[in-house]
Amino acid sequence: MTKSTDVRPVVKLRSTAGTGFTYVTTKNRRNNPDRLVLRKYDPVARKHVEFREER
Repeated sequence: MTKSTDVRPVVKLRSTAGTGFTYVTTKNRRNNPDRLVLRKYDPVARKHVEFREER
């Protein structure tokens, strides 16, 4: 494993609307050690909802 994947791992963000839609992004583990929560657009639900980090 390279050093860059240790600091910025790839995480999946799953919709809290229950549609099963996901986004894939990276996060900085040093600045954000907790689980990531972002408010993004869910095209299945056709509205903005919270997306939570899934491990």
